Amino acid sequence: MKFPGEAAERVARSLLAEGPGTPVQLAARLGLSTAAIRKSLAALQADGLVSASERAPYGPAPAKRRGRPSHVFSLTPRGRTALNQDYDDLAIEALRFVAQAQGPEGIEAFAAQRAHSLMQQLQPIADTTEAAVHQLAGALTAAGYAATVEQMSDGGLAVQLCQHHCPIVDAAAEFPVLCEAETHALGEALGMHVTRLATLAHGDGVCTTVIPLVQRKALA
Repeated sequence: MKFPGEAAERVARSLLAEGPGTPVQLAARLGLSTAAIRKSLAALQADGLVSASERAPYGPAPAKRRGRPSHVFSLTPRGRTALNQDYDDLAIEALRFVAQAQGPEGIEAFAAQRAHSLMQQLQPIADTTEAAVHQLAGALTAAGYAATVEQMSDGGLAVQLCQHHCPIVDAAAEFPVLCEAETHALGEALGMHVTRLATLAHGDGVCTTVIPLVQRKALA
């Protein structure tokens, strides 16, 4: 699918790589004027590639202030698909073959092995939980997940790991065990229990995992 102009595609890719943003934030990211950003966002919105809301799809609600609130723009599922890798269809076809040949056990084994291989990129992991989560986000971003770490409004007791993109989102929608195995592997890599709140595969705006900022168990 073609984007409505080069600038619009740059805006879309910024939303993918760095998460939702206001026109002012996007202008700062891309070094463009706010007027140019608004023009691109309008074109993207008209094509159903982005949506606007009064807050980001994750993290604490913004503090109330006077005046008209600035809209936060996010990619829609259609927008993510337009930027997605072409191999998702091939992944689905391969997983369907595994399911037919080996049943659910084959899919579960594949999902567990894939998640384990992804987490191996984190070794050696940082000593403190917060540093480990940031290292984890960097590894996931390198793997194509456009991950960020967001603070929660709980007095600093936990953070949210947000994945703005999933290279296999359509496959994960058909085979949810892929998400389940990834969540389990995240917890094992960090040495603690983590909670997945939302996933792109289930139609949410972002994959979010809550990670408590407590002392982690010693990793083998």
